[in-house]
Amino acid sequence: MSNPDFEKVSLEFNRLQNQLQTLLSSRQQLETQFQENNIVLKEFGTLEEDAKIYKLTGPVLLPQDKSEANLNVEKRIEFIKKEIERAEENIKSTQTKLEEQRNKLIQIRTAQQPAQ
Repeated sequence: MSNPDFEKVSLEFNRLQNQLQTLLSSRQQLETQFQENNIVLKEFGTLEEDAKIYKLTGPVLLPQDKSEANLNVEKRIEFIKKEIERAEENIKSTQTKLEEQRNKLIQIRTAQQPAQ
């Protein structure tokens, strides 16, 4: 393999590293949202049934009954769980591709060494 091959593989390796970093950052944000929503759900558990709950919609606080608010948070948690699973699959896939590119770089380097 020639030097252009090395550059091509190296560029792909760098692209995958950046993609992995973005995926890990997204995964971390999802985990934060998951924890925050679990805290809200626990708080709802401590409230009485007639407690007043307000939902921020744009710049306005709108009243919402407890069961509706609870259901919305539970749905949000399920959605976030699915997004976390999807993010983890993407991370694993990218890590596999990154390892393949790393191996190609090593092969190119070792193939070039006797020529030097």
